[in-house]
Amino acid sequence: MTGSERLTSQTARPAALPPPRVPLNQRLRLHAGYEWRNSGNPLLTGLRVGWDTRSWGTFPAVRSDLGGVSISYSGLPEGLAYTLEFTEHRREEGLGESAVRTATTLKGRNLTSPPQLPDADIVIVGTSRAKARQLPSNASLIMPIRVHFVLDFGEDFKNTHHQASKGARRDFRQKSRQHDWAFGVEHDPAWFEFFYDRIYMATMLERYGERARTESRDSAYECLFRSGVLFYLSANGKRVAGHLCHWDPSSGVLTSRLLGVLDGAAEHYSAGALKVMYFLLIEWAAKNGARRLDFQGTEAFLSKGTYQMKRRFGTRVALPPNHFGGKRLWLQVRRDSPPVRDFLVANPMLTETPDGVLEAVYFHDDKRPARIDYRAESPGVERIRHAGLDDFLSGLGGCRD
Repeated sequence: MTGSERLTSQTARPAALPPPRVPLNQRLRLHAGYEWRNSGNPLLTGLRVGWDTRSWGTFPAVRSDLGGVSISYSGLPEGLAYTLEFTEHRREEGLGESAVRTATTLKGRNLTSPPQLPDADIVIVGTSRAKARQLPSNASLIMPIRVHFVLDFGEDFKNTHHQASKGARRDFRQKSRQHDWAFGVEHDPAWFEFFYDRIYMATMLERYGERARTESRDSAYECLFRSGVLFYLSANGKRVAGHLCHWDPSSGVLTSRLLGVLDGAAEHYSAGALKVMYFLLIEWAAKNGARRLDFQGTEAFLSKGTYQMKRRFGTRVALPPNHFGGKRLWLQVRRDSPPVRDFLVANPMLTETPDGVLEAVYFHDDKRPARIDYRAESPGVERIRHAGLDDFLSGLGGCRD
């Protein structure tokens, strides 16, 4: 019997909340901080975007040299962890060396003045959508800083697996035959502690090391576990993975927040635990009254593994409902060289067009075919464009291949 046949019928919110674990004043601070980071309230997100891109603020400005390509990032601090680190990870592959960074700061008013930005082969600014559109358009693109992947459960949503790719469905059926999966909801605070230490944190540290971005234990307990849903996945009677989700009963949105596999062990990835858990989470959400399942997001680069994995479930690509929805990246190429072209071709991008729609851009030239193996076809991606680098980089002095 597969995990889908054992699916629990519990409602999407625990019947009784676990007890508080911190004093009331600390709980209030935790919830305020969580809402500041994650709220989809338009008033709060507008306030957050305005504050984060204020002209009198001081912002990081970092140049990163690696693999024959220099990339500078300036602006929103979260872009250091999301955008710059991603570009470093992609340039590190196969080199056995780390990026050399040169860091300084800039005032917010200087972020819209290109001569003030750290010079590099590729220059990136993280700012608001409005300010990104004030920057020059030559050899440049505007990108979302993050995108989310969502499934909408309408009245006609009959088959929870039908929207997923054929390959994903085939993998799920195969993994279901190989292991005896069971999926359910856990309310015990002791299981939360086990999940946080042995599953979530272990996975983050194993996968990302010093680059791991994590939710604090108290915030995860107070803002997610006490009012959300904590799932477990068992294989052959042993719990091997978990998934902590935020639940908003007013909107009917179930949002993926924290997840992982036991001890971050590669054997559980190989067994397909995360992919199976995603399928069973879709089934659970559809059967328990959720109107939308938000798988959370990733960087807007098609070469990001998380991007390719989440799109396989038939999700719709959307701008984030929180403050990230009002933020953008402005990316400009300043120098044309073979390593720069290699990087651009190897990392197709999801961009925002002047008329506000999401468009996938694949770069190519006579020697570098477009990387169409990084698929872009998803609801929410309105256009796909193949951009010749000779035209895009015209005026930069040419490339000596």
